[in-house]
Amino acid sequence: MRNFRELEVWKDARRLVKEIYLITKQLPQEEKYGLISQINRCVISIPANIAEGSSKYSQKDFVRFLQISLGSAYELESHLILCADLEFIKYEEISPVIDELQILQKRIASLIKYNNSKH
Repeated sequence: MRNFRELEVWKDARRLVKEIYLITKQLPQEEKYGLISQINRCVISIPANIAEGSSKYSQKDFVRFLQISLGSAYELESHLILCADLEFIKYEEISPVIDELQILQKRIASLIKYNNSKH
């Protein structure tokens, strides 16, 4: 078992949640049950799966939850790009967040690779 609170990827994902919630507050209210809900679920899933995976005793299980977290991070990126495509938000406004998200994706992928190499 690991302490998820000590994992830098969890800390970064936690900070991202707040940023994304601030962005989704700017989206049209008619998207409340569409994109807003989907985006918020994606971003919450990232640190949640890192934390849940940390409770697992096997490396294989931990990696599986990291992979779910990574999938949510990619899904989130896609949703943010779609928000810009739909002109709900300017790409310039979300570009720095997407940059942070891509760094987080790389760090989660590196953690997966590291843990896969341990067995």
